[in-house]
Amino acid sequence: VQLVESGGGLVQAGGSLRLSCAASGFTFDEHAIAWFRQAPGKEREGVSCISSSDGYTYYADSVQGRFTISSDNAKNTVYLLMNSLKPEDTAVYYCAAGESRLVVAGASDAGLYTSWGQGTQVTVGS
Repeated sequence: VQLVESGGGLVQAGGSLRLSCAASGFTFDEHAIAWFRQAPGKEREGVSCISSSDGYTYYADSVQGRFTISSDNAKNTVYLLMNSLKPEDTAVYYCAAGESRLVVAGASDAGLYTSWGQGTQVTVGS
């Protein structure tokens, strides 16, 4: 199982970035893919999740209305479009995969995800 994130970088407040998570080594449409983030000195936070098999999506309150998660099953890739970025969005962003039937019960619970990517840094300047 492999998850590879890309798309991070430095952007000014109010700007946008799109993160990608390319997955391989498992049955993509049987899994939910989530984005977590961790800022220095803070706990890991569940940001968003998508289960393409049933259309389930989850957003943390802190990103609702600004971030959009989507899935391209043909490419086994999940995207996170981040608009109206704020300095407090600065963090390392990780994608994670877990069985859809388990994850939908607690999309922000990191313990339900069994595979993780290496992370990509997002820095939002003020």
